[in-house]
Amino acid sequence: MIDKNRMTEHAMELIRIDSLSRMEREVALRLEKEMKGLGAECFYDDAGEKVGGDVGNLIVKLEGNKSGAPPLLLSAHMDTVGPGEGIKPRVENGVMKSDGTTILGSDDKSGIAVIVEVIRALKEKNIPHGDIEIAFTICEEIGLLGAKHIDINKFRSKHGIVLDSSTPARLVLKCPSAAKMEFLVHGLEAHAGLCPENGISAIEIASRAISQMRLGRIDDITTANIGIIEGGRATNIVPNLVHVVGEARSHNEEKLDSQIGHMRGCFHDTVSKYEVTLHDDLSAGGVTYTARLDEKIERTYDRMDVPLTSVPAKLVTGAVNNLGYSIAPHTSGGGCDANFFNKMGVECVNLGTGMYELHTVNEYLVLEEFYRAAEIVLEAVKLNTVNGG
Repeated sequence: MIDKNRMTEHAMELIRIDSLSRMEREVALRLEKEMKGLGAECFYDDAGEKVGGDVGNLIVKLEGNKSGAPPLLLSAHMDTVGPGEGIKPRVENGVMKSDGTTILGSDDKSGIAVIVEVIRALKEKNIPHGDIEIAFTICEEIGLLGAKHIDINKFRSKHGIVLDSSTPARLVLKCPSAAKMEFLVHGLEAHAGLCPENGISAIEIASRAISQMRLGRIDDITTANIGIIEGGRATNIVPNLVHVVGEARSHNEEKLDSQIGHMRGCFHDTVSKYEVTLHDDLSAGGVTYTARLDEKIERTYDRMDVPLTSVPAKLVTGAVNNLGYSIAPHTSGGGCDANFFNKMGVECVNLGTGMYELHTVNEYLVLEEFYRAAEIVLEAVKLNTVNGG
């Protein structure tokens, strides 16, 4: 029922459309045209306005042809990370890759292609199904922002499947909570060659603070990272400002809070040790300058923990069993749109599409797994129809 060649070509066509975060309009318009051609209703929400993007989430409603069957949500995100412009996909020996100068963009164009192929199969074969609701989201790669700002009241579905993970041999049921941390270190400028002792180096402060941090793999369920450091204007100026951005993730709220507190503490303790007193003819005792710290701690998303006995998990595992494949429950270290859908009351699992080495120029898509994902979703739609109807 799945047209493999069509799936492959469609994925490659989508991949060729640039859609970095906040710039998903062109791929959204392509999908809107395709979905309307399949008889679906399409509209956009205002998430794009809220996050500064050029388009909102694309919401698709395909009316069911089986009365009594419950609606089902399917979702994949339209944005990609960089370098993601001018991608040139190619297929060799059952694997899709880029030309090596960019990412591939199978994250998450492969998920989109799976959903579209499933809808095409349902229509072409006149397969009984309930209402299918689709969320093609924006800005997933920069904090799940599309899902965060989606109006969940636009959906009737109480359960669904997100297509945004690696292998379809794993079913993601658990994802961590995450927090973003921004630190702005204020020092004091001075000439680095004439009087460096009159300055306070914000770069030195940030470096010392970061050097004291526990980063990387903290424990089995907790990670932390410093990902951005920006500061300084010239080599002959003691830098007075540094911007540092990091994150922490954990499947345990207490451990997440502890890691955040640890990273904050490293900055606060280090900043408190830096001051300089400058003397001039106008002030007998001199003027003392101290380093300062501004910070912003923001919860990026809350964890998801979906039981294996949940409706979407049983739909996927039942589909896998019917098709003769195998699948195992998985705990992920990354977040996905399902984090927000679950928080909003739509119970969702995350199924892989065969994409690997994500966010690198070595990214690739295993086509056999890509096709398998579509087969699983189509079978899950059938089971949802039978179970509900």
